[in-house]
Amino acid sequence: MENQTITKNDLMAMGYKQGTAVKVIHQSKEILVSQGFTFYNNKRLGRVPKSTVSKVLGVDI
Repeated sequence: MENQTITKNDLMAMGYKQGTAVKVIHQSKEILVSQGFTFYNNKRLGRVPKSTVSKVLGVDI
């Protein structure tokens, strides 16, 4: 079964720079919180769904 979540380290392994990867994860978390998933309103949480990251980047992952 394929993992449906992604971290900044996964994004960096795909070729994104660290700052960009952090910003993408942050934007994804903001989207999830605005949709009512208050679980993602946590500084320490760095793993978000791939579908949300795909929306932020505009590319399928």
